[in-house]
Amino acid sequence: MKILTIASAKGGVGKTTVTENLAMALARQTGRTVLAVDLDPQNALALHLGLGPQELRGLSRASLSGQNWRDACFERQPGLYLLPFGAVTEHDLAALEAQIAAHPRWLLDHLQALQLPEDALVLLDTPPGPSAYGRQALGIAHWVMVVMLADAASYATLPLMQRLVQTHCAPRPDFVDTFYLLNQVNSARQLSQDILRVLREAVGPRFAGSIHADEAVPESLALGMSVLDYGAHSQASHDILACAAFVAARMRAQAGAEV
Repeated sequence: MKILTIASAKGGVGKTTVTENLAMALARQTGRTVLAVDLDPQNALALHLGLGPQELRGLSRASLSGQNWRDACFERQPGLYLLPFGAVTEHDLAALEAQIAAHPRWLLDHLQALQLPEDALVLLDTPPGPSAYGRQALGIAHWVMVVMLADAASYATLPLMQRLVQTHCAPRPDFVDTFYLLNQVNSARQLSQDILRVLREAVGPRFAGSIHADEAVPESLALGMSVLDYGAHSQASHDILACAAFVAARMRAQAGAEV
């Protein structure tokens, strides 16, 4: 099992949309079992499944009731599974976070209990900024993908994300690398072009690509579909497939280095 943690320092960057579509693209391109896990109490991944925001099924209630997370997973397509956070009350959320605080291996133990294939890929969608969920997700990640918008406020958060990775990932010998993805890029705006250029220069070969702003993305979400299925020929779909190819190539290179 290899783990890619999807992270951002601020909300509203489209991280969950990236996670779901990237997971689907990786499943199709690699042929591996892929699991996307929503660790954000906002439960946004449920919307991508066409479920209501009050859908109870998810990892939160499974954790509180002592169930295997397998029972809360949805099969999106053969080989691709999505695990939403699930709707919870404020009381249940406090109980879950107390459980997490008391068990540093909470996330890893639940993932290992799924008994996924050895070459499975797990994508962890985390809440923005520092959080108990994010710390555990970073603490077991082999790779981290930082998602940003092409604006000054998002770019200003880059040092925070780099510090979080340095604290929770870099000291571990099994941590491999950090990737950077620019989302909702508007090529018609000079600022977008400037941020794109500066980020490329700043992170070099760790730049995983950019996803252009595309109406196919919100339209697909409204229908509970992936943009890859709804707008197969859209710019966003092309960008996501390119990002997946980048990630898959890096994973193959690492696997080759471990032989």
